[in-house]
Amino acid sequence: MRVYLSGEIHTNWRDQIITACADLNVTFDGPVTDHAASDDCGVLILGTEADKIWHDHKGAQLNAIRTRNGIEQADIIVVRFGDKYKQWNAAFDAGYAAALGKSLIVMHGPDNQHALKEVDAAALVVAETPQQVAAALRYVLTSVVPT
Repeated sequence: MRVYLSGEIHTNWRDQIITACADLNVTFDGPVTDHAASDDCGVLILGTEADKIWHDHKGAQLNAIRTRNGIEQADIIVVRFGDKYKQWNAAFDAGYAAALGKSLIVMHGPDNQHALKEVDAAALVVAETPQQVAAALRYVLTSVVPT
């Protein structure tokens, strides 16, 4: 099974899920989580830009290739919405996954419940913790309910 881990990049939630699922037959993929590398990839590969908007545009386009490919190849998409930043890219990834008919797991705290109600409605699972996501993946793959 292929799982794409999208969303918030400022905490180690991805590592927690990957570690908890280490014994399962799962391949994990996701965006570049080095913020500077992700932001600057376009100008580093394609050349500098005088205006920040074109700097950002080049990086966004390159990252979109990676993201689209990862979501399209994945069986399950996990999208984490953190507490600190508004993550429009995460919402976009969730919408793209839903439009493709992908199985979507959304993870966020209760403080974002109202703001993300439409995203949650498109998801098959809404979790609050990496442990819940890992348990859901384990159940999907093995039919084993945690005790």
